[in-house]
Amino acid sequence: MTNYSELSTREAFGKVLTELAAADNRIIVLDADVSRSTMTKYFAQAYPDRFIECGLAEQNMISIAAGLASCGKIPIASTFAVFASSRCFDQVRMCIAQPHSNVKVVATHGGITVGEDGSSHQAIEDISLYCSLPHFNVVVPSDAIETVEVIKTAISTEGPFYIRLGRSKTPVLYPGGCAFKLGQGDKLRDGKDCTIIATGIMVSMAVQAADSLSKSGIQCRVLNMSTLKPIDQKSILDAASDTGAIVTAEEHLLHGGLASMVAQIISCNKPVPLASLGINDTYCKSGKPEELLEMQGLTAGDIVEAVKGVIKRKKGL
Repeated sequence: MTNYSELSTREAFGKVLTELAAADNRIIVLDADVSRSTMTKYFAQAYPDRFIECGLAEQNMISIAAGLASCGKIPIASTFAVFASSRCFDQVRMCIAQPHSNVKVVATHGGITVGEDGSSHQAIEDISLYCSLPHFNVVVPSDAIETVEVIKTAISTEGPFYIRLGRSKTPVLYPGGCAFKLGQGDKLRDGKDCTIIATGIMVSMAVQAADSLSKSGIQCRVLNMSTLKPIDQKSILDAASDTGAIVTAEEHLLHGGLASMVAQIISCNKPVPLASLGINDTYCKSGKPEELLEMQGLTAGDIVEAVKGVIKRKKGL
């Protein structure tokens, strides 16, 4: 049996997809010449007759996937996040979103932690683009174990999905298993002073920040907001009411991502002090993932300082 606690989110995707395909021959995988990186290579080895190599033609891959969906198949279209969003957006909009096709776009190498590949391969606009499309479910799992449950949910749920995965291994947040529910945030820890709402790789940093803050007497609620569309408005408003201050953290542009959605929800319903950590209107350089995260202010230490700032504002200081 696969030990998902030792895998990156992309590796967990490749493994669980192959396992699920044994019980459902409707699952067909399409890839754009990066199967060794997206980890759909495991599926290709096990089910070569249900694997379609599309080459460097992501637009065609999306169109083919939509055609397969119209025939009752469950197509999984996989490539790097930067290509799955920017390069084939028109095909995604016309062939998947508008007809509400049952296509699952699973993109790896999301965010800036692709590192040395540089800005051309760092997807920082993808969540905003996919969340703008009607009918799409948009999910960013926090670790490999949650990824397994997200993939299971996507395959068993009718309709289009965009699932964003990472390149590097991430800390395990759910060693005992994950009860993922589409459209629901998961409270990883509770607190009364502030809520940290994070998605993807930033969830583990939010937990680290909360642990650090607890040593100085600041108790933070931590919400894993893995589903960005449909987003869990109730959990966000409960956090605003219960803790009176919110910090968001995401590996994405601030515009159009988690920060924008949380700001819209609380400003219309329960205004409280808000600070947002993300990429601020810039493209990043080539570098090691940890260097780029530090450069963009996306570390546990940055979350700690943001929490202290919103708590001061809450107190009117």
